[in-house]
Formats: sequence, C-alpha cells, structure tokens
Amino acid sequence: MNLTLALVIGVVVVALVFDYTNGFHDAANAIATSVSTRALTPRAALFMAAAMNFIGAHLGTQVAQTVGSGIIDAPKGSHGLVIVAAALIGAIVWNLITWYFGLPSSSSHALIGGLVGSALASASVVHWDGVIEKVVIPMILSPLIGFTLAALIMIAIYWIFRNSQPGKTNRGFRYAQTVSAAAMALGHGLQDAQKTMGVIFLALVVGGLADPSDPIPQWVIVAAAAAISLGTYAGGWRIMRTLGRRIIALDPPQGFAAEAAAASVLYGAAIGFGAPISTTHTITSAIMGVGATKRLSAVRWGVAGNIVTAWVLTIPAAALVASISYFILHAIVE
Repeated sequence: MNLTLALVIGVVVVALVFDYTNGFHDAANAIATSVSTRALTPRAALFMAAAMNFIGAHLGTQVAQTVGSGIIDAPKGSHGLVIVAAALIGAIVWNLITWYFGLPSSSSHALIGGLVGSALASASVVHWDGVIEKVVIPMILSPLIGFTLAALIMIAIYWIFRNSQPGKTNRGFRYAQTVSAAAMALGHGLQDAQKTMGVIFLALVVGGLADPSDPIPQWVIVAAAAAISLGTYAGGWRIMRTLGRRIIALDPPQGFAAEAAAASVLYGAAIGFGAPISTTHTITSAIMGVGATKRLSAVRWGVAGNIVTAWVLTIPAAALVASISYFILHAIVE
C-alpha cells in the first residue's frame, strides 16, 4: 500500500470520527425541545432522531459539493491529504471541548474553520468568496431568520388557540412535536451528514481516486449517514440540558414553533442554496425567538450570551487547532 492510499483511508476514518462526534454533539439540536416538554422519552427521541438523520443524509448532495470544492483548493497527493486531515482534527477537538462544557457550538463552522486554518497554514488556496457567500452570510442570516420565523409561528399559535383550554392544547402540541422533531432531525441529516460527505469526497479527489466532476459515491453517502446516526443515538446530554432547559423553560407549543421554524430554515438553505448552515445556531435562535414572544425576561440571556461567545470563537478556534495539527502532521508524514 503506497503512502497516498494509506492517507486516503486514514482521512476517511478521521472524517467518520468527526461525523460521529457531530452526531452526539448535535443530537440536542433535533430533540432537546421534545424531551424537555415530555413530548418524547429520551430514548425514543434519540432513536427517532438517528433514523431521520440517516434518511436526511440521502436527500441531496448540494451542501456536500459546497464543502468539497467551494471552500479550499487542496493540492493533489499526500500533501493535500495532510491538509484535509489537519482540518478534521481541528474540528473534532473543538467539538469535544464545547461538548465537555455543554456549549451548543456549531460542528459545521468547526469544520469550515478547520479547512480554512489548515489551508492557510499550508499556504493553499482559500476561496474567500465562497467562504463569505456560502458560510459567513448564511451564518449571520440563519439565526436571524430562525429567531424571527419562530416568533411569528409562536404569535400565530397564541392567536389561533387563544380561547382553547391550556391542558388540551398542550396535549395536542405534544403529538405535533413528534412530527416537528422528526422534521428537525431530517434537516440535520440533510445538512450535517453532507458536510462529512464533502470532506471525504475532497480526500478522494486529492488522493486521485475521484474527479471533481464525479457524483458523490454511494458508499460515501451511506458511511456518512451511518456515522452521524450512530453518534446521534449515543446522545449529547450535556448540550441537551442547555438547549432544553437553561435558555428558557419550554412548553409544547413553544417547542413545536421552535422546531418547525428551524427545520424550515435548514431545508431552505440546503436545497435552495447548498449553504452549510449551522443547525445549532438555527435551533438555538428559534428557541430564543419563541421565548421572546412571551416576555424578553423569559429568555436567560446570560446563558444565551455564553452560547453566542462560543459561536464567535468556533471558526477561529478550530482554525488555530487545525493549523497546529497541520504543522505536526506535516513534520511526521512529509
């Protein structure tokens, strides 16, 4: 086995490890609201989220194409594979740090930061126009849209059910949350599994095993879908507590509104624009949006501030870890 092929296999394995950490890190995105409102039991919610993640990963490859070819140009051969491996290590390390502290940061932006950091460290080409158009602008817009849309849905629910009995309404929305949580998990698979597909495809292109114009191989889609599903089923209880309880005490109508709004943003970004947006940012801002309709003080803004700090730090922190990883791997391999 030559060095390039060995590196391709190694990068694929590391990419699937990242996909797994993405799953347990972001499990809370899909189900925290449903679990906190008791619409679903934790184990049933995790199983449902894992299954919907797997299905969602098969619904398109637009985001994968953006990640695989729209962010950086890695040179062919072992040097390019070292760059991709360093990017993944940066993303994994930041995922584990934020998971440990229970902060719902973005696995997507950790991956993008890792790619940019390792490319800069190796003096490779970064497509800054692609980073701004497909990452930075959606990063700013998706939380704003999620916040606004969730608030509008919540206001509509308040108005439509203004004369209903609260107990009966809550029971109905617990059933509705089963559907909205499934939709959120499907959107998570559509978005986040594709990011790993894109990185694996980038490794195949750099290793000379695929052409940039080729479609994403089916085995890549299945492997990425399986890894994120297994990670989701493993659960991310630390982050689930933050999203489900610490930002705002959610009731079933609020949980439904947040999930419905976030899922809509995820589908629109993936299918309409191929933009790798953050599921974490979207659902968190949607939860804040529904809370703000009740009263601004209902949202625990101190916790929200800590989350926003993690958002701001994610891309540069993952880029820093990836650049350090690049220099270490470059010294060992090359």
